[in-house]
Amino acid sequence: QVQLVESGGGLVQAGGSLRLSCSASGSAIVSIKTMTWHRQAPGKRREMVAQIMGGSRTDYGDFVKGRFTISKDSAKNTVYLQMNSLKPEDTGVYFCSFDMTVQTDWGTNTRPWWGEGTQVTVSS
Repeated sequence: QVQLVESGGGLVQAGGSLRLSCSASGSAIVSIKTMTWHRQAPGKRREMVAQIMGGSRTDYGDFVKGRFTISKDSAKNTVYLQMNSLKPEDTGVYFCSFDMTVQTDWGTNTRPWWGEGTQVTVSS
């Protein structure tokens, strides 16, 4: 059984900080390539927040503008998102996804795996 679990969401005032974590667990995990944070605000489409790739190369949504930092601990199959200078418009559900290879009864399977999300609310 493989699963991704996010944590670290909550309620914070504008200008504050939060650190999100997302960990993958399961004995069937073979490898993880790209780790991505997404978010979805009420009534809006899901958007990419930050991404970290196999060589630790990173990419960010334009709206981040130096406020967020993505990092990972490969030994723990965990990705982090440090969010500073939060704004009310950062409110939403934050999801992680991993491009992950897992072992199945029929061989290996590589696809995106998703967590269930963690709520981030920024009050003005």
